[in-house]
Amino acid sequence: MVAVSTQCQAELIAVGSEILLGQINNSHAQVISSELAKYGLYVYHHGAVGDNEQRIRRAFETASQRSNVVIVTGGLGPTADDLTKEALASFLGRKLVLSEQALHHLMQYFAGRQRQMPEENRKQAYCIEGGELIPNENGTAPGQYIFDRNVHFFLLPGPPLEMRPMLRNYVLPRLIEVFGGQQALISRVLHFCGIGESDVDEQIQDLTAGQNPTVAPLAGEGEMLLRITATADSEHSARAKIAPVEEELRRRFGAYLYGFDDDTLQSVVGRRLAERQHTLSVAESCTGGLLASMLTDVPGSSAYFMGGVVAYDNRIKESLLDVPSDVLATEGAVSEATARAMAEGVRRRLSTTYGIGVTGIAGPGGGTPEKPVGLVYVAVADGRQTQVYRLQYRVSRAQVRLRTCKQALWRLLGIME
Repeated sequence: MVAVSTQCQAELIAVGSEILLGQINNSHAQVISSELAKYGLYVYHHGAVGDNEQRIRRAFETASQRSNVVIVTGGLGPTADDLTKEALASFLGRKLVLSEQALHHLMQYFAGRQRQMPEENRKQAYCIEGGELIPNENGTAPGQYIFDRNVHFFLLPGPPLEMRPMLRNYVLPRLIEVFGGQQALISRVLHFCGIGESDVDEQIQDLTAGQNPTVAPLAGEGEMLLRITATADSEHSARAKIAPVEEELRRRFGAYLYGFDDDTLQSVVGRRLAERQHTLSVAESCTGGLLASMLTDVPGSSAYFMGGVVAYDNRIKESLLDVPSDVLATEGAVSEATARAMAEGVRRRLSTTYGIGVTGIAGPGGGTPEKPVGLVYVAVADGRQTQVYRLQYRVSRAQVRLRTCKQALWRLLGIME
């Protein structure tokens, strides 16, 4: 066993030209970083490199100069462009040797599927001399662990269903053994809506200046997120550090706070509707069904979401939502009156507790001086009253649609109070 070091300084390298071409996301970086953070193991750098042996080798050279843990995903397959092992072996000046253990696993893997092992898969049984195999119970590519030059190198396969169990079952226990894993790193995320990031930022500068816990704003389209992070010797102690900061943020911005951690506007709305045994329907024009899609992304939404109408054409607004023809003729499709009629019409037609109506100009064209691009009306009806909100955006079409949906859910929460 290697000596315990004082601080983990990890670096993640994703190997694969498909990442650099934008064909797939480097989701491993998020997964590995979050798993290491649970044990106070810090990731300092993320990187990606294509399927080129020399470039992968240079990535190892750079990483070993600044990090004491290097975790690599990808490039362990059987094809000629899978070169991670070759690059690390070259960098360390070690040979690739046939592992009988790895070869036996490969042969058993294919025998279990009643297939003969292709000759090219034999390449996966070669391991870096002096390294340690990391078993792969879900695929053909074994991982490897090598300690050299005071750096802990972990090579893991790219497929998530193979990589993640190997990370949990081997890499994390080894890192905890080496670095102790005694520090608990805990984060608490507070979700706000109805207030701008700049407004919040001006009022939390005293809190963001702290070192432990720290307070940091997170990107959130159409909403505001604040993350409080603390480290301590135990999870309980870390949460105790977070508590007074969270309480202060609640005091300052409680009117805009709607959820925590993994909450979303649609999940909070759904939970509140389900608890009260209330129901919801939506009538959408410019959002084109996005609001209904967000609502039904939540498991169990059928208990409270009855359905929706996407009404782009005025004839649909009239026939399915009972929007009066004279309102459309005099006020227009994008108007307070139309949004009101849409919310009331869909609530009445679908017999729900609440109805939401959305109409606007998402752009990039279609605006006028009187009704510019980005003008949206959101209405929320509950049978006793209908509230209509005028919104004006200067963002892209996609942003208009997403922000409008979030505003609709936020306004619904306000009426449900």
